[in-house]
Amino acid sequence: QVQLVESGGGLVHPGGSLKLSCVVSGSRFSIGAMSWYRQAPGKQRELVAIITHGGSTNYAEPVKGRFTISRDNAKNTAYLQMNALKGEDTAVYYCHAAEWLAPDVTYWGNGTLVTVSS
Repeated sequence: QVQLVESGGGLVHPGGSLKLSCVVSGSRFSIGAMSWYRQAPGKQRELVAIITHGGSTNYAEPVKGRFTISRDNAKNTAYLQMNALKGEDTAVYYCHAAEWLAPDVTYWGNGTLVTVSS
């Protein structure tokens, strides 16, 4: 059974930084694209950043220049470095992964809460 486990969330002051991690376990197949989504209270889940197996990245406009997505394929792990955090970044952050050879087969983590507040 494939599991995605996020970690690294917490409370941070505006302007601060956090680094999220997502470890994928239990997959018999290589993992393709990995993404971070977030869902703020009362809002829909939205894509934050995506990274392909080869390392190409794309970001949502609100986080460009502040967030960096990366991955370690050997460890089946993705990261999200978040800098210059703002109150509007407060949300539950979810990891998402797709199988490399079957990208319609996808998995979600349970989420990690990031709260940006003074």
